[in-house]
Order: sequence, then C-alpha cells, then structure tokens
Amino acid sequence: MTVQTIKLALKRLCRALSQGVFAGILSCALVSSSATASDAQDQPLRSIGISVADLGNPFFVELVDSVTRRANELNNGQSVEVIVRSDAYDLRRQVRQLNEFIEQKVDLIVLTAADEYKIAPVVAKAQRAGIKVIAVDVNAHGADATITTDNVQAGVVACERLAKEIGYTGQFVIINGVSVSSVLERVAGCKSAINRYPDITLLSDRLNGTGSQEGGMEAMTYLMEEYEHLDAVFAINDPTAYGAMMAAQQAGRSEFVLASVDGSSFAIDTIQQPNLWIATAVQRPRLMAERAVEIGLALLKGEDVRQRFILIPAQLAEKNGSEK
Repeated sequence: MTVQTIKLALKRLCRALSQGVFAGILSCALVSSSATASDAQDQPLRSIGISVADLGNPFFVELVDSVTRRANELNNGQSVEVIVRSDAYDLRRQVRQLNEFIEQKVDLIVLTAADEYKIAPVVAKAQRAGIKVIAVDVNAHGADATITTDNVQAGVVACERLAKEIGYTGQFVIINGVSVSSVLERVAGCKSAINRYPDITLLSDRLNGTGSQEGGMEAMTYLMEEYEHLDAVFAINDPTAYGAMMAAQQAGRSEFVLASVDGSSFAIDTIQQPNLWIATAVQRPRLMAERAVEIGLALLKGEDVRQRFILIPAQLAEKNGSEK
C-alpha cells in the first residue's frame, strides 16, 4: 500500500467520523444490546428441573404435565425446557439429580423431597447459584416456597369415612409408606380421626407399602396372614390401596373396607365398581403445579411473594357418591 493510498483512507475515516457514521453504528449496537437484555428480562424462565418420587404414580405424572403446561402458558410465548427425573424415594439419587440441574443452570427446580431435612444442603446450593426451589407434595427444608395437600385433613376425611362405614367399631390397620412429610401427616390425620372412637382398635400402622402397588400387595398379604379378621384398611396412597385390594381379592377376603389418599382417575373409577375400596381423598396436583410455577416465576422476576406455604384441602370421592 502506497503512502498516497494510506492518506486517502485516513481522509475517508475522518470524514466518516465527522458525519457520525460510527456513532450510528455504536448506537445500533447499544440498541441491540438493550433489546437482548430486555428479552432476557421478559423471559426469566428458560428451564425447569423437576424431581419427583415416582413417575409410575398418576399423581406425579399429572403434576409434571401441569408444571410444563403452566410454565409455557406464562412465559410470553417462549417455550420452556423441562428436565424430569424420578428419585424413587432415594435421597442420594435425588441429590445427584439436583446437582445435575445446578450444572445445567436451570432457572427453577420443582421437587418432592425424598427427605425433608437432608435435602436442605443441596437446596441451599441451588439457591446460591441463583435457582429458585419450590417444594410440592412434600416439605423441603429451606425451599423458597412449599405447596402441598393438607395431608392431615386428607387422612382425617378418609379415615372418618372408614369409621362411619364400620359403625365406629372394629379392627383397623394402616398400610404406611416412606417417611416423608406427606405420608407422616396422612397417618397422623387418620389416627386422630379413629382415636375419637374407643371401639375402634388400631392393630397395625408400621408396615411400609412403599407407596406402590407391589408394596401394597405385600403389606396386605402379611396383614391378612397376621389377622384372621379386619374391618377397615387405610392406605397412604392409591397405588398402595390398589395393591391391597388385589391381594384381598386373590386371598378371597372381603370382610373389610378400604380407603386411601390421592384421588387419581383410575382410583375413582375403580371405587365405583363392586369391591372393598370405598373412598379416596382427592388431591389436586394440577393446582399444586400451577401455584408452584406461578410463585417460582414471580420470585424470578423479583416480585414480593408473601404467602410461601400453601395447603390445599382434599375432597373425598366415595363409592356411589360425589366428591364432598
């Protein structure tokens, strides 16, 4: 390049500067940057990590589906990536899942805690990374918000129904489950109901049906072997109750009645058929999920959320009757 060419280039540069061309370019860059920042502000929710106990349970399937649907409805037309994991009530597995969510830099975590208190350190770790954590169905210590069924009330209404059916007298058993807050509260509610009636005898409340159909079958089989006569059985969820009913049918036992908590559609349909299952306390996983997303999104936007612990009452679905 000759000296003359260089001088010509310099003159053109000076002319461009004097005419504000570069100022315009800089202005465009600032506008673009501002628009990008505005877009980011308008879409604070890009990804959600969900960790639930059992994707074989219709309750958790509806919970996940409802979180996904509500997140996309509220996100200004922008799709939300949803990462779903099942921990099978295994705390170590759930901790790994939450660490994975943290590494993937999700914006929001929705979880049913495998252990209310031992999950706290990884919840705090997520929060330090700027992630909001919402507990659903089961309490999680340190979570930004908690939305659950009023599980004590659910246990009360289910076991009141059983007590009424057996005339407030007879032999009663509870098929328990994993020691998480929702299960403990349902059992406590059931006991508080039947303790009002001195002629009801609680024979057993310690067998763990694992919240599954297989566990319910196994627990019910043991109880029928242990006790020649039973009047009422409370199962902590619908899959457990269904397993218990199947075990009773296989053993030819029909002297007792059965109730549970969940209110899944398959349970409500089954209850209306001729069998010993007479009621289920209906949870509302869709409402639970919607509130979780709404509160999580509000927190991500920096809004003030005053009510961070929400209990949703259960309704009773009965055989040959409507919800009460």
